[in-house]
Amino acid sequence: MRFSVRHSTLYCYSAPVRLGAHVLRLHPRKTGVTILREHLRIEPAPASQALSSDRYGNRVTEVTFAGATERLLIESFFELETAPAAPVVGLPPLPWRAGGDMWADFGGEAGPKVRDFASELLANAGGDALVFLDALNQKLFARTQRRIRDAGYAQDPEETLTRANGACRDLAALFMACARSLGLPARFVSGYQAQAETPDGKRHLHAWPEVFLPGAGWRGYDPMHGCLASQGHVALCAGPDQRATMPVEGGFFGEGVSSTLTFELEIAAS
Repeated sequence: MRFSVRHSTLYCYSAPVRLGAHVLRLHPRKTGVTILREHLRIEPAPASQALSSDRYGNRVTEVTFAGATERLLIESFFELETAPAAPVVGLPPLPWRAGGDMWADFGGEAGPKVRDFASELLANAGGDALVFLDALNQKLFARTQRRIRDAGYAQDPEETLTRANGACRDLAALFMACARSLGLPARFVSGYQAQAETPDGKRHLHAWPEVFLPGAGWRGYDPMHGCLASQGHVALCAGPDQRATMPVEGGFFGEGVSSTLTFELEIAAS
């Protein structure tokens, strides 16, 4: 599948401010895709700009600024082609024994309600890891009232499970907690997907979980849409939680100054 994405973020300030250093996580991850072209536009022009990779394999741009400004525009554009995920076979039955370097980064504890919920699904799956993950994906899709929520971090997984209501990041966090309760390393992914999420077609950043499967690597699921995260998804950033995947991270200096944020996101996929 071919993706074309243009994502503009504009911060406007009520008075001139000095911008602090910013970290931008707006480059598509290179795994499973062929990048045809990409461009990052920043205004005002940075005093310094450096591209590097973080500990989780994300490409990040670090920028600093000089002087004062009343606005900050960040626009990313890229075109790429995605490829289907490879089939997964030969997994040992769940639960798995947690531990090791992978678990140190992508493991974690789960609350009692989440553990019970995951255990019931596992029993119905007969311990089969792939059957469990597919059932978890479909169960969260079917039982949750899904909605768009523009601001805020993901809810606690127990809250999302109890209320059966949440945004894509809430479902991602709940899926991860269920997987981790059975010894499956899981991570949070931020990016784009081909399917429009709102009746008017307005696009938003998307979030979904990935689990690490021995011999197969990371495999993505999308409980917001009840499907695998595969050719119709483009990952920007992956980390142990949402806070490690924020697309723009930084601040400004200006006493008594307020700011507003607007964004435009255009996605074409075919």
